[in-house]
Amino acid sequence: MLENYRLNEKRKLSLSNIDPEDTAGIADKDEIADAFDELKDKLEEHQERLYASKRNGVLILFQGMDCSGKDGVIKKVLAGLNPQGFRAESFKKPTPDEASHDFLWRTHKVAPPKGTISAFNRSYYEEVLITRVHGVIDNKEASKRLKHIVHFEKMLSDSGITVIKIFLHISPDFQLKKIHERMENPEKLWKFDPSDLEERRYWPAYQKAYEQAFKATSTKRCPWYIVPANNRWFRDYLVLRIVESAMNSLHLTYPDVDMSQFPSIAAGETETQPASQ
Repeated sequence: MLENYRLNEKRKLSLSNIDPEDTAGIADKDEIADAFDELKDKLEEHQERLYASKRNGVLILFQGMDCSGKDGVIKKVLAGLNPQGFRAESFKKPTPDEASHDFLWRTHKVAPPKGTISAFNRSYYEEVLITRVHGVIDNKEASKRLKHIVHFEKMLSDSGITVIKIFLHISPDFQLKKIHERMENPEKLWKFDPSDLEERRYWPAYQKAYEQAFKATSTKRCPWYIVPANNRWFRDYLVLRIVESAMNSLHLTYPDVDMSQFPSIAAGETETQPASQ
């Protein structure tokens, strides 16, 4: 199933040919309710081994148009993880200090250490997306940055960090529906940003920029996954399967403990000694 949504360096991509309503033939969320719970349990088990062994780290980055559900999927899919070994990062417009460094600096410094999982709501890819769409950088600079990204992800991978890249794919009509819901619901109005409506004008340009980024950076070790996201329940299920599968492939185990360092325990001498008077 996952192969249908995974990109590689040989697969050509046109987002217009991918149906954001796709649910892989699954009728509704009730059909996968038990499987969803089982996957969450497995993911939590993987995390415990990851945290205990401290040999690997996991970076899950989410990209997508406004209203694609980046916050929601982190909350619904990863909420059960132990917060001691999990961190979520959100990237907005760079601060003056961040902008004075190279474009990877602010994300590199919060990359997950071994034993932990990090989720990025947006990422360094914004520096070849919004900057390109709005003419902040030209095509030549974008090409340079895409090459730097490939090298950066290879370095992370070589260092034991598994990079999982997920694009949440929605339709323009679905986005507009979600914007209207935010405007009409007092409990969601805080999410509404007038710039979201302005950015809709650049939808075709964003789709082209994403396609070019996918083509340049989807590698065998760090592929992109295109997740149809109009149906939130399927989005969550597919993301959970992607993350659980990636962590399962690490074959995580608990670390060995040399019991010879504790001879009394190894010999079964576990009773405490009475305190001296």
